Amino acid sequence: MKLTVTTFVSVDGVMQAPGGTEEDQRGGFERGGWLAPFFDGQTGQFMNDTFDKVDAFLLGRHTYDIFAGYWPQVTDPDNLIATKLNNTPKYVASTTLTDPEWAATTVLTGDVPEAVAQLKQQPGRELQVHGSGKLVQTLHENDLIDEYRLLVFPVIVGGNGQRLFAADGIDTALNLVESRTTGSGVAINVYQPTGRPEYATVGE
Repeated sequence: MKLTVTTFVSVDGVMQAPGGTEEDQRGGFERGGWLAPFFDGQTGQFMNDTFDKVDAFLLGRHTYDIFAGYWPQVTDPDNLIATKLNNTPKYVASTTLTDPEWAATTVLTGDVPEAVAQLKQQPGRELQVHGSGKLVQTLHENDLIDEYRLLVFPVIVGGNGQRLFAADGIDTALNLVESRTTGSGVAINVYQPTGRPEYATVGE
């Protein structure tokens, strides 16, 4: 399966608590809900198109808990995202979750990068990661991500919100394979990694 990461991010790189003021207040973060004013129909259609490609989900523990507390209550069969999340296999990286109640959940313990590498060898279309900032950083550090789908919202959140990429993370060159901007100003960019970047001086 192809491992894809789809993440909402602010212009200054914050990815914490995009959907609600009380969604994720870890670290005293008080600026949640920053995407709501900009989430338009074109953004929603992109997300539907993304979820339509999934054959399995890979989530970090905190994102899993947020999703598990909400999506099982959405039972409308016409809600594509709810249908996919509630019925598609889900893998969650956790050392403490032992008895998940959300259907079709498997807990990954031990060597997560190795487990993910094995999942990628299974047949299927996409193994999708949504949110899951710390997990994304681990996958990035191990060169396991095949495609990054970054939805950049036109807002500078500031504060102490969690950033998508670690300040001391590995350097990675990217190839832009798709780009569009919605009516509300959300820049949707799809990248595929191409290895380590080259460095040079302009004009030489």
